[in-house]
Amino acid sequence: MWPHNARRSLRHPVSGYAGDVALPPDFTLLQVVPELETGGAEQTTIDVARAVIAAGGRAFVATRGGRMTARLEADGARLAQMPVQTKNPLVMLGNAARLVDLIRSERVSLVHARSRAPAFAALWAAQATKTPFVATYHGIYKAKSGLKRWYNAVMTRGDLVIANSEYTRAHVLAEHGVDPHKVVAIPRGVDLDRFNPAWVTPDRVEAIRAAWGVAADDRRTRFLLAGRLTRIKGHLTVIEAAARMKAEGRTDFLILFTGDDQGRTGYGEELAKAITEADLGDNFRITGHCDDMPAAFLAADVAILPTTVPESFGRTAVEPQTMGRPVIASAHGGAMETVVDGVTGWLAAPGDAQAWAKAMTRAMDLGPGQRLAMGQAGMNRTRQLYRVDAMCEATLAAYGRVLEARR
Repeated sequence: MWPHNARRSLRHPVSGYAGDVALPPDFTLLQVVPELETGGAEQTTIDVARAVIAAGGRAFVATRGGRMTARLEADGARLAQMPVQTKNPLVMLGNAARLVDLIRSERVSLVHARSRAPAFAALWAAQATKTPFVATYHGIYKAKSGLKRWYNAVMTRGDLVIANSEYTRAHVLAEHGVDPHKVVAIPRGVDLDRFNPAWVTPDRVEAIRAAWGVAADDRRTRFLLAGRLTRIKGHLTVIEAAARMKAEGRTDFLILFTGDDQGRTGYGEELAKAITEADLGDNFRITGHCDDMPAAFLAADVAILPTTVPESFGRTAVEPQTMGRPVIASAHGGAMETVVDGVTGWLAAPGDAQAWAKAMTRAMDLGPGQRLAMGQAGMNRTRQLYRVDAMCEATLAAYGRVLEARR
């Protein structure tokens, strides 16, 4: 922990930056994120807030709220609830005014935006108060028009852009023509205390299996797709792949879709219908939200990430590897950095049901022993490269760089 009356020098090797930096003893961070329901950007918000507090600073998060706010406040951060998720220009102006008041009253040292719509209000407030502004590019924002490119570029108009992978950094440079020194790649981190097989008790794993309706004597290979029920996650590709496997005589598998529909009830109904029409009701479970993902990964044999659109990082490809589970992921985006084909898992062509059927069959045929060895390789690699403390230290180093430049 950093003492309140001292400065700490940090050095971290991130793309676009190298050097000694320091944070002031009275550092106060304001992060702005649409909501705190679930997801990688939301978890990173909480991780960084916790790191700032541990370093002796203060942390505020402006957000609409959500189920993760209790965890945020338990860590000592403070919630500033406001409708920052809105795209309504008038409400955005009101948010900017509220953020100006917050920045001034709490003497905020730096503003960090984590999504485009909130970034407009956050940037306006930062400029009005002459406060340093940082934004994290958490996704690959496509632009089919000049207006959309202008909208996306709000994330690049501050002092520094943080990209959550090398893939994202390359996209930002190509899309916006930003000075490379202004863009740093800091991969997301995994909480190695939470995602640690040694800390997950057998009763937690059994509770998950019971919630899924999986019998104790069910020996089928279990594949887990963890993520929101949204089309880009590739659920339909997996259903089609399963139908192909069944047509080839394979029924020794169980596929679990775990995640919120977040109000997309139509898509959930579409998935259920596709499963029924393929006569795969016994091979699938749509389980809903899960609060104990470490146990969920241990209750599965293989994690799958069949995204049809490239993910900028893909936390759900890294977390299961940290728990010793091999991963099958679409061969694009951040997964190309986090999954080593044939070593820690497999890469399959996105949207190609035949390729996915082949990869899943390969995982089943490998058997428990060899899957365990592959999972161990993934665990070793992710624990070296994707530690949450390294991500937080690199982020605080980036803050220090910005403050130093402003001085």
